[in-house]
Amino acid sequence: MAARFFRLICIIVGSISGYYVGKFYSKTHPVNFTVDMLNFLGLMAVMAMMSYIVAPVLYRILNSINRSIGETVRSLSPRTVALGAVGLIIGLVISNLTILPLVIITKSGIFLLVLSCAILGYLGAVIAVSLGQSRLNNPLFDSVSNNDGGIKLLDTSVIIDGRIADLAKTGFVEGTILIPRFVLEELHHISDSADALRRNRGRRGLDVLNRLQKELETAVEVYETDIEGDEVDAKLVKLGKLMGAKVITNDYNLNKVAEFEGVQVLNINELANAVKPVVLPGEDIVVTLIKEGKDPDQAIGYLDDGTMIVVEDGKRLIGETIPVEVTSTLQTAAGKMIFARPRERTDLEVTVFDNSSGNSRSRFRKKNGRNG
Repeated sequence: MAARFFRLICIIVGSISGYYVGKFYSKTHPVNFTVDMLNFLGLMAVMAMMSYIVAPVLYRILNSINRSIGETVRSLSPRTVALGAVGLIIGLVISNLTILPLVIITKSGIFLLVLSCAILGYLGAVIAVSLGQSRLNNPLFDSVSNNDGGIKLLDTSVIIDGRIADLAKTGFVEGTILIPRFVLEELHHISDSADALRRNRGRRGLDVLNRLQKELETAVEVYETDIEGDEVDAKLVKLGKLMGAKVITNDYNLNKVAEFEGVQVLNINELANAVKPVVLPGEDIVVTLIKEGKDPDQAIGYLDDGTMIVVEDGKRLIGETIPVEVTSTLQTAAGKMIFARPRERTDLEVTVFDNSSGNSRSRFRKKNGRNG
């Protein structure tokens, strides 16, 4: 419908243009009334036909330009628009103060005034926006309450993980906790997934956000302005860079990208590994062996905090809770691994009933299952 209306407008404009062209031609090459009328009608028809043919192409071009302008305007934050407007006003004021007196004195130079207003206004807007994006934090344009603890951005993975709520409740997370709108939209998309596992993860993330808002004294805010880009992680890193904020995550890839971009990252997994108890070679710990290891005669157990313990020569003891001696530790990107071996126990005296003589006698048996 819009395309047809646009084509009709183009035909009308083309006909009017043909009329004025014919009028100009008749004044410069007058013949007689009949010929002049034929010129008028012929040029109006030709211009209307040309407008009819060109209208669809022109409509597509204008529609594409309109979409591009709309997307650009929607992607701009209120802070960017405000800075651009201030810069434009400053540029126009400078242009008028410098060029307008010259125009008044010489009574000419209108073209120069218009040109200087356009150039200085554009430069003022560009410079103001550039300064605003380079961390010129003016409280007049700051839409997020910032305090001594700074701003912490949460990504989707750390919200779904849930430990951030307990960590923030302890008071170790200072400053304003900021959840970007595009992160909320991703959580909402995950919670509406057809896959049951993804749906449960998304709903858990939304529950964690509700808990953050209700239980914490720390300010928890939603950042409404969208950021250019398609990937949520890329938009989060860009926002952290623009705001000078720290990103809280447990995503290894996001951690590396943010560090490369110069954005400070607080990784929950690294924090969890850092607060695990330090176990030194030679110390004894008690562990329950639950499965076989990769190498022969190995067994695997776990501490209460999830640390994996690889016990050499422990395959025969799977299912038992035994003391082991730590031999070495290994720190990996996934966490800490402890290597150990079974600790030899002292012999315990047990009473055995002898069926042949009817008497009881004592013998020794080690707790690891081997008879003495």
